[in-house]
Amino acid sequence: MKDAFIAFQRCGKHYGSHVVLEKLNASVQEGEFVTMVGTSGCGKSTFLKMLLGTETQTTGKLLFNGQPIVAEPSEDRGVVFQKYSVFPHLSVRDNVALGREFAESPLLGKLFGQKRRQALAEADQWLEAVGLAAARDKYPHELSGGMQQRLAIAQALIKHPKVLLLDEPFGALDPGIRKDMHALILKLWKENNLTIFMVTHDLQEAFYLGTRLWVFDWPQHEAQDSDQHGATITFDLPIEQRDELQASDLEFPENESPVLMEVA
Repeated sequence: MKDAFIAFQRCGKHYGSHVVLEKLNASVQEGEFVTMVGTSGCGKSTFLKMLLGTETQTTGKLLFNGQPIVAEPSEDRGVVFQKYSVFPHLSVRDNVALGREFAESPLLGKLFGQKRRQALAEADQWLEAVGLAAARDKYPHELSGGMQQRLAIAQALIKHPKVLLLDEPFGALDPGIRKDMHALILKLWKENNLTIFMVTHDLQEAFYLGTRLWVFDWPQHEAQDSDQHGATITFDLPIEQRDELQASDLEFPENESPVLMEVA
């Protein structure tokens, strides 16, 4: 069997006596698109922070290409948050180029001469990829919410990450704009061979985008004592024939859910 690209082996995260996550056991292969749903406070964002490297698991192992993820961010892993993480004093083009500048000049965060021109040229390529080429000289406050999120995606991808982490990136967008963003993220995922982990509160969105759906929750016998017991991945659903699914096929009657496979 092929070794896992990312593996969680009995991972847990505690803050003092408060247990957020525990008994996380899962493996993910390169190129999967994992969508994650669950009630507020069940540790989905904490899980992303562990993958990003800004939080360290308290128990167990978290492996990336067979090696432990160190407690610091890496160019291998990019992130896009719901709140637009852009620099308001920089132009769209400079916001994107900054990722390359910090990568090559971490102390100054600035390149000069030929290297600066190369960084700007690469920024232009990513702005073209996310549909912002015509707005490259604008500033973030001049952009709509959807355009700002496209900018945040370009910021993340200019470092050529292998893993893209999305924390409710489309939650604040209008339905029509969200549809456009869905098409964009699927296009970028395929073209760049990304492995994506995405938190969403929208089950329809989770099914439409993902190749695999995880549900984070507390096991039933522990749900009433959630401070002492952490949430975990209670369901793991492979989504087959995702490319053939249409949004209209993913609408469930009120108070009903798709049949999910419980994790042993």
